[in-house]
Amino acid sequence: MKKLLIFGLLPLIIFLVTSVQTKSTLEISESTSVWELLKALGEPAPNHEVNTSMRGYSVAMGKVIVEDGAGSVNGKKVRLQSKHFVCTSCHNITKEDSDLVKVDPQSRLDYCAENGIPYLQGTTLYGAVNRSSFYNGDYEKKYGDLVKPARNNLREAIQLCAVECSQGRRLSTVEMESVLAYLWTLDLKLGDLNLNDNEFKQIQAHLKDNSKDHKDAIVLLKSKYRQDSPATFVAPPTDRKKGNGLTGDPANGKKFYETSCLHCHENERYSFFNLDDSQQSFCYLKGHFGKYSHASVYQVARWGTPPHPGKRAYMPQYTAEKMSEQQLADLRAYIESRAD
Repeated sequence: MKKLLIFGLLPLIIFLVTSVQTKSTLEISESTSVWELLKALGEPAPNHEVNTSMRGYSVAMGKVIVEDGAGSVNGKKVRLQSKHFVCTSCHNITKEDSDLVKVDPQSRLDYCAENGIPYLQGTTLYGAVNRSSFYNGDYEKKYGDLVKPARNNLREAIQLCAVECSQGRRLSTVEMESVLAYLWTLDLKLGDLNLNDNEFKQIQAHLKDNSKDHKDAIVLLKSKYRQDSPATFVAPPTDRKKGNGLTGDPANGKKFYETSCLHCHENERYSFFNLDDSQQSFCYLKGHFGKYSHASVYQVARWGTPPHPGKRAYMPQYTAEKMSEQQLADLRAYIESRAD
């Protein structure tokens, strides 16, 4: 009788277990982590997941290193990573594009200006853990073979940035895992991906039925954001006095000056070269446009600067993806309008 009862209940048990297994417990909304969603759909873990067995790592330590370069966490001192820069000197930690697929410097400038975000040479760290490729495009021309181990490895990309870009020291293992832990708090959210109603329902349907092949859902999600951040180096105009031949818009140039130039140069925040809103600053910049020196906006915008004698700080260049030729013309038009 007991055996008969067990065999009779077996189909019901199998049905209940199967029902649990074919329904995800992940309730999705605009704040849902994109990675948690991909993981629920069967996406393999990236090679930059945090090593949680590392003793002493913490999100708090990572936040201090990224945002401040040094500080204190729970009474323990975090050693200064660089005397010259912090990560946020060149990288935002918030979303900086309305569309995560398009590479459009003007759209990005508009978004940054509207949301009170600095317009910087580096790609935002927001969503960095969702990417799979780093130091793309022409950065190999600048860093050579140093790029190779960093191209598909976020840990190595962070170390390259720490030593070469930040002009500081390598991170220790516990510091690295802490930085990664912090960056994982900045992963993309579903609301960032601009899914339409139909696409949102497709994702929901896949989550509710694990008997489906989720490859299409994974491809759909990944199509909504870039896996890399392209970089194309651009030379300054051949004739510095004439410029690039484009008619500039002073209003857009003002937007660029205030969100980008002043972020680093106002009160010498990250630079030994001070800029402000005075006519003196604009007259100086106007007078050096046509020169072949580090005082020319054309020179520093497109080629950057090497470390200054006695200082290891330098200015990174703007790639075509971070500053268009039109924006460069706009910046000149604004500077000249303020110098008169």
